[in-house]
Amino acid sequence: MNIMGIVLAAGQGKRMKSKLYKVLHRVCGKPMVDHVVTALENIQASRTVVVVGHGAEAVQAYLGDRVEYALQEQQLGTGHAVLQAKDLLAAEDGLTIVIYGDTPLISDSTLEGMIKLHQEKGAAATLLTAVVDDPTGYGRIIRDERGHVTQIVEQKDCNEAQRLVKETNVGTYCFDNRKLFEALALVKNDNAQNEYYITDVIGILVGQGQIVEGYVLEDEAESFGVNDRLQLSVAEQTMRERINRRHMLAGVTMIDPANTYIEADVQIGADTIVLPGTMLQGKTVIGEDCVIGPQADITDSTIGSGVTIKHSVLQEAVVGDGSSVGPYAYLRPGADLGQNVKIGDFVEIKNAKLADDVKVSHLSYVGDAVIGRNVNFGCGAITVNYDGFNKQLTEVEEDAFIGSNVNLIAPVKIGKGAYVVAGSTITHEVGDGDVAIARERQVNKHGYADKLRTKFAAKKAKK
Repeated sequence: MNIMGIVLAAGQGKRMKSKLYKVLHRVCGKPMVDHVVTALENIQASRTVVVVGHGAEAVQAYLGDRVEYALQEQQLGTGHAVLQAKDLLAAEDGLTIVIYGDTPLISDSTLEGMIKLHQEKGAAATLLTAVVDDPTGYGRIIRDERGHVTQIVEQKDCNEAQRLVKETNVGTYCFDNRKLFEALALVKNDNAQNEYYITDVIGILVGQGQIVEGYVLEDEAESFGVNDRLQLSVAEQTMRERINRRHMLAGVTMIDPANTYIEADVQIGADTIVLPGTMLQGKTVIGEDCVIGPQADITDSTIGSGVTIKHSVLQEAVVGDGSSVGPYAYLRPGADLGQNVKIGDFVEIKNAKLADDVKVSHLSYVGDAVIGRNVNFGCGAITVNYDGFNKQLTEVEEDAFIGSNVNLIAPVKIGKGAYVVAGSTITHEVGDGDVAIARERQVNKHGYADKLRTKFAAKKAKK
């Protein structure tokens, strides 16, 4: 079966009050149009055409070659928008899904159900519909005694009986592709807005004696379209609840789901516990048996199993099995931790590979470095990696000990099992098994403290 998609994404979205093109506003980490395109990809659509207008370049820059594009230069209605895909799709045999780009909550399972009904009934068109408690403002779905759709009647045109109908038009359609474009050629714009409407295709097909079906949504929320920031927040909340529910049913514990923020593409293994205030973003993948949070902010990172991360920020980082991070650590892009690594409080790691069993327990910075197995960084030890123009590499080989308040001035190498004494500033290579001391000898001046106090007090008195 050849399935195609037409995504209507040409509207400017003035009610968003934004410089950003409407369908590029994000819901749970992805632009709305991405959610719609992903749903079409999940039902194996062979071709998807996104109809663009205002902000076309921005949409094309984001979606790239995942889809094809048709330009609607003038906004002359939904029927006119679909017609822009004629040159690309009109000659194709198969089914075409027409869907708005600002409906991010639509699921691929709903699209599959609509297609199944469409095929079983031999329909020329199938509408996605929703039964709502208050249908005010929506087009009503009118059916005949066999259950076929005969009309979509807008609110202003409803008679008393039609106003009582609670089944409404969602705005997503499944068409026989050839019949769609044949009917579009007959759509007129003799209305107050002088626009061409996709809903008129339904009337044309019914008038031709074609079968038109309606597929009723199980979850009314999927019909939700976003037109302003308030609706954007509702879509965000609804999708977040859906995402959290999916993870919990798959074996993830969330102590407070309402205060847990997980984006659409995040993966989490079973028996992981996610604590309140945690934000998991982008393409983050988390293994099993982890404790994440509280207040963990993790983006585009890969976390192994049995890992603990609390009160920390991770961006494009890798954390091996059994490691712990935080509290108050910052793993920047390129941080790559092996197994059983300990990153403690107020530690920053950037573009550095740390082998298994490394400990950087507190108040340290490790950047542009390769650290061997079982190395210990003392409190306040840092790699001095930037000379004002270039980043330089620090290498510390396995079993070395870096004392507290040590500066490793890159480029520099510390050998296996070497010991760098606390307070040292290291500028030259330290050999395997060597002890490096790079600090001035301590000098004590007997009784001089009182002289200093007298001097400083006199200076203060003169102010």
